[in-house]
Amino acid sequence: MPEAAPDFDLAVIGSGGGAFAAAIRATNLGKRVVMIERSTVGGTCVNTGCVPSKALLAAAEARHVALDATGRFPGISTTAAAVDMGALIDGKRSLVDGMRSDKYVDLAAEYGWDLRQGTAVFAGTPEEPALKVKGPNGTRDSLTAAHYLVATGSAPWAPPVPGMDEVDYLTSTTAMELDEVPESLIVFGGGYVALEQAHLFARLGSKVTLLARSRLASQEEPEASRALMGVFADEGIRVVRRAAVTSIRTNPSGAEMTVTATVAGGQEEFRAAKLLVATGRRAVTQGLDLDAVGVKTGDTGQILVEKTLVSSNPRIWAAGDVTGHREFVYVASAHGTLMVENAFNNAGHQVDYRHLPRVTFTSPALAAVGMTDEEATQAGIRCECRVLPLEYVPRALVNRDTRGFIKIVADSSTGRIVGITAVGKDAGELAAAGVYILEAGMTVSQVANLWSPYLTMAEGIKIAAQSFTTDVSKLSCCAS
Repeated sequence: MPEAAPDFDLAVIGSGGGAFAAAIRATNLGKRVVMIERSTVGGTCVNTGCVPSKALLAAAEARHVALDATGRFPGISTTAAAVDMGALIDGKRSLVDGMRSDKYVDLAAEYGWDLRQGTAVFAGTPEEPALKVKGPNGTRDSLTAAHYLVATGSAPWAPPVPGMDEVDYLTSTTAMELDEVPESLIVFGGGYVALEQAHLFARLGSKVTLLARSRLASQEEPEASRALMGVFADEGIRVVRRAAVTSIRTNPSGAEMTVTATVAGGQEEFRAAKLLVATGRRAVTQGLDLDAVGVKTGDTGQILVEKTLVSSNPRIWAAGDVTGHREFVYVASAHGTLMVENAFNNAGHQVDYRHLPRVTFTSPALAAVGMTDEEATQAGIRCECRVLPLEYVPRALVNRDTRGFIKIVADSSTGRIVGITAVGKDAGELAAAGVYILEAGMTVSQVANLWSPYLTMAEGIKIAAQSFTTDVSKLSCCAS
């Protein structure tokens, strides 16, 4: 007997950036698509990640500028009252609701794929996988597809510290739903989420202590860590490095929490009204019954995929955070499109992270593209590097904020730029420009001699390139 035709060409579990990118591309190819979402449509980015966190960071920066302007700009006098956290959160929710409607729910209706509310679980066999879907009202359905995409994302993870399960700690998700600004806050972590949340609440009025196991932003250049340490010190954030948290408890009064950590070989206690745990995220794969269809997972639950994003089952693919790859929505979106091309057009495309930009939205921000100095050396590249303090960038001078730097890592034998890191205002825009520089294989000499508009932060990349051969302290303010 011939095999029954599948119900759909592509079944997508999840509704975030990767899921939508895949569904859009597959629909444009004329494929029949079904998308299954167990919670709120839109995934992490629009609901609990990028959009709400950056909206709150922008608000916090506006308040900080009002408080700081008098000192930075002579003749300017400003003040800022205490934050109405409830109103701030309501504004964030309104923004999120609008973007979810415009960019996800309405878009799905416009493209016309089947969007179902429910919890999907794999069934069948590795050779003939299927999905069982339990609807919100207890309804049950089953479906088959030629290909399946798991795009279920990731969720905040807390380490197994004694007492962690007994305290009401915050995560990056729940912290953005508070109805008042905590008087004091301990942030546990040193990655980009911890840095952004620490900066956010400090600028909203909390007294913040950051406990990090190593240096800040440990995956980036050490200069970035030192620059952010200075920024945080300026803004009253206490940073305790090499802090290994050993226990957590709520004080008898219930008004504070106590975090005990090993610091410099001794035990130290830290107290605050709230604790925010930002020690990483883990893939959301529990309950999918991936074993039943022969899909292998890693130590933290992530789906193990080839560079083509296919799993150990040739009909099941994964995209975004659930793969354990870099946790950026633009990575997830690229995954979704690439997966469809590979599944339906046999394109054989592979994920290439060589020129992946990454941004931490502190203020000033940290951004980078390409290799760090250490990574280039480990790759066998003999490097030549320059670090340009922002005091040599005219835009930073007129902004009255020269905290930060621009670093260029180049191959000394060819002059080709292999990495750019920046801490400064609009550093993310510098990283975007860096993507094009690295993709084009440009050299230090080429960048040093190209046009660059005066009084932009991007001009700093050109000045940093000029510093390889020129004493930039002896340049005129607009010398090319």
